[in-house]
Amino acid sequence: MDLYLLAELKTISLKVTTVDMQKPPPDFRTNFEATPPPILIDNGLAVLENEKIERHIMKNIPGGHNLFVQDKEVASLIENLYSKLKLMLLNKNDVSINNLLKHLRKINDHLGKKGTRFLTGDTMCCFDCELMPRLQHIRVAGKYFMNFEIPMTLNHLWRYMLNMYQLDAFTQSCPADQDIINHYKQQQVCKYIYLLFNALFYNYLTVVIIIIGK
Repeated sequence: MDLYLLAELKTISLKVTTVDMQKPPPDFRTNFEATPPPILIDNGLAVLENEKIERHIMKNIPGGHNLFVQDKEVASLIENLYSKLKLMLLNKNDVSINNLLKHLRKINDHLGKKGTRFLTGDTMCCFDCELMPRLQHIRVAGKYFMNFEIPMTLNHLWRYMLNMYQLDAFTQSCPADQDIINHYKQQQVCKYIYLLFNALFYNYLTVVIIIIGK
């Protein structure tokens, strides 16, 4: 999303290519083997891993340093939001739902206190590029799997999201709702396979121990 914003500001020319990691094209396998996205290619130079990509944007792309502001309070505020969504989808209980709501209220209160369009001011920064995709996952996956909705009473948070929905940088980089849902469905399938394997393995060990014991 950071790069989409810079492209919107016309500081860079951006081309995004999606890759199916189940069936990567031959040129991708040749150049990057099993390296997972994202991968940034700038004038032929390939930059791998999120942290290295961020540093490259800050040092080499015009305007990039303006995205990565230092704000420990905001960093701490948004840090564990995504993990609370995953816990809610995993546990499906009132405790996990209330923990997520409590975190959303803290963000809402911060935005109300700040009185700006975005987390740190009236200009987007790296924290907004992290927060808004997480909020979108909460809206889509939370509604689909748990019938969870962000309360309308969190008016500062809703105003923030509406501001983000008006930005091409977000709408062009945001995955489709169905892709988000499929992502969590796939995670659930992997979890069930893991649990099934553990159950079968445990039963196998039990049988072996009984046979040896006899």
